[in-house]
Amino acid sequence: MAAESLSKHEGELDLGGLTELSDAAAESISKHEGELYLYGLTGLSDAAAENLSKHEGELYLYGLTGLSDAAAESLSKHEGELYLYGLTGLSDAAAESLSKHEGELCLSGLRSLSDAAAESLSKHFGELVLNGLTLLSDAAAESLSKHDGELVLNGLTELSDGPGHIALAESLSKHEGTLNLRSLTELSDAAAESLSKHEGKFNLRSLTELSDGPGHIALAESLSKHFGELFLDGLTLLSDAAAESLSKHEEVLFLDGLTELSDAAAESLSKHDDLAINLDNLPASAAKILRDAGHGV
Repeated sequence: MAAESLSKHEGELDLGGLTELSDAAAESISKHEGELYLYGLTGLSDAAAENLSKHEGELYLYGLTGLSDAAAESLSKHEGELYLYGLTGLSDAAAESLSKHEGELCLSGLRSLSDAAAESLSKHFGELVLNGLTLLSDAAAESLSKHDGELVLNGLTELSDGPGHIALAESLSKHEGTLNLRSLTELSDAAAESLSKHEGKFNLRSLTELSDGPGHIALAESLSKHFGELFLDGLTLLSDAAAESLSKHEEVLFLDGLTELSDAAAESLSKHDDLAINLDNLPASAAKILRDAGHGV
């Protein structure tokens, strides 16, 4: 009775305290429309999963650490965002099923992904969030590059000249749509050159510095070739040479994090056609140069 009553609630329904959900209760709650939080559940029967698949709206199942193939097949029919942060493993069959889900699919608990699972998930339509992955095989990266929609890989922290990294960067550059690599703090010249071929929104918010140090000039030059919105909001320091390179970038360039900027660097950036920058954080003289050029107003 309680579940039936709750299903009539309009708006967000937070049942995070529930640790168990009967099949009958799942049937009732599935009638709720809107955000449904069930992050206390650590397990879900196949019948309950089938019932919840009928729910319309965002479905949060953070607590699930495992998912049967049958439950994955059912949840793939769910209409709306599906959050399965807690999953630490995913069978190839479950990945094949979830690839049929349409809408945001969050699988950030996964620490590894088989090549077959990556191939399946590449067919998913909508935002795909895989923030738990710190490593990707060349084959998995090649598959994920075919994904149609926003691809979020914020667990990757390095793309160096090491084994596999260049192939990985080359594969990711082929992705069509938003590419989120916002945890990358190290990016080799070769990897940057590959990623510069990506077309679409590109998020590199973890880069904090583009100086005159080794590799930074080449990195800035490569990034300037990227076509699409470029998010570098993590930069607090930008050298004159790096600013000159980035001024050649086409499309919106986000530099809201800058707190240091020379007048020479400001002069270079003033030539950029679409600059998103917070002038309040900059030295007064640099801010004036950019404001006079029509930026930040």
